[in-house]
Amino acid sequence: MAVPRTKVLIIVQNLPVPLDRRVWLECRALTRAGYQVSVICPRGPGDPARQTIDGVAIYKYRPAPEAKGLLGFVVEFAYSWLRTAALSLTVRRERGFDVIQACNPPDTYWLLARLWRLRGVRFLFDHHDLNPELFVSRFGEPAGAKARTELAGLRWLERRTFRAADRVVSTNESYRHVALTRGGVPRDRTTVVRSGPDTRVMRPVHGTDHLARGGHLLVYLGIMGPQDDVDLVLRVMDELVHRRGRTDVRAALLGFGDCLADLRALSHQLELDDVVEFTGRVGPDKIAAYLSAASVGLCPDRNTPLNNRSTMNKTMEYMAFAVPPVSFDLVETRVSAQDTALYVPSGDVSAFADAVERLLDDPDLRVDLSLRARDRVVAELDWSPQATAYVHTFDSLTGHASGPGPFVDPSPQVPADAVDLDRLEEFVRARGGAAAGPDDQVSAPLPATTPRG
Repeated sequence: MAVPRTKVLIIVQNLPVPLDRRVWLECRALTRAGYQVSVICPRGPGDPARQTIDGVAIYKYRPAPEAKGLLGFVVEFAYSWLRTAALSLTVRRERGFDVIQACNPPDTYWLLARLWRLRGVRFLFDHHDLNPELFVSRFGEPAGAKARTELAGLRWLERRTFRAADRVVSTNESYRHVALTRGGVPRDRTTVVRSGPDTRVMRPVHGTDHLARGGHLLVYLGIMGPQDDVDLVLRVMDELVHRRGRTDVRAALLGFGDCLADLRALSHQLELDDVVEFTGRVGPDKIAAYLSAASVGLCPDRNTPLNNRSTMNKTMEYMAFAVPPVSFDLVETRVSAQDTALYVPSGDVSAFADAVERLLDDPDLRVDLSLRARDRVVAELDWSPQATAYVHTFDSLTGHASGPGPFVDPSPQVPADAVDLDRLEEFVRARGGAAAGPDDQVSAPLPATTPRG
């Protein structure tokens, strides 16, 4: 007689699935461990309302209009909560669930978890963001009664989430410290699960040299919100191109977000349209192509209460493609990259440009950091051990017996044009117009790309 499968419902509001790479890796890990997984999330452009991918049933709702101001966020959160609650009834009827995992932001799904607890459903909180720190990072320390009330409300929601959770999964030790101290969660109910890349799949590929146009390509990968400081990428490019006269460097900004239109306008204002490309939303193939062509990965996040404690996924993804990062000096970025990146004081555009130039003009340093970055992400940050910790957290909550793992695809779909890792140094040394110098002209425009949902 077959043993009934333990059933999990994962709730995500911030991104569609499988676009949310961390959540999709979690889904795959649970299914490999024998769990049945359902997901509720917003629809991305062109997404169907229902789809099943690799055994994961995904229920999607039309996203709320873009939020503007406090009222807009309240409307977005209320709308998303109600749509999620309604879909949870559908999932319960069609597939069932024994555990709800909610991923923040926002910190609102504790109430839904409380309601389902009346039916014996347990709650795991996957802690992706520090919402009080996000508020302070975006708006500064509150000066008036209204702002203080808003911040107090975010802290109240965070406390409710921690107190409702049967288990808390944190993306790093800084977030775990918040759960232990501010949330009052017992240590034995917390687990650190980093958002490490699957380095068997995320690796350099051949055939992308054209993206660099014979020179050096700088890449930014990620969300483009007010707290992400992507405008500093454009300031650095302005410094390199217009003040230092470099004609061998270009930048590609991969991603989307609230600030994308403003960033395009700033690029035009700074007369960078010929040397900066905005790809919009891109999928794994485009990400692999651009990072394989890149000489440097850019981490422009300033030192704020949020950024200093947060693990930047882009840093580890640069490292997976043997791309050395340049970053402002942040605690958790140092934990991720250690000595494989160059760090500069927060907000110092000139120092950031200096670090970029140092890598561009010193190929031996660039190759050394590239190879050590790849080695580190494989040895220390890869998703496989994180998946085991994640699955065993569910096992401790449910009594499910998953075994020792690993809980990753044993036969991953490695790109056909993947670089032979035994010849990685040769590939890295030839990358980025190795023969180009600051006086070499590479003015041809970057090719246009089509955003992918």
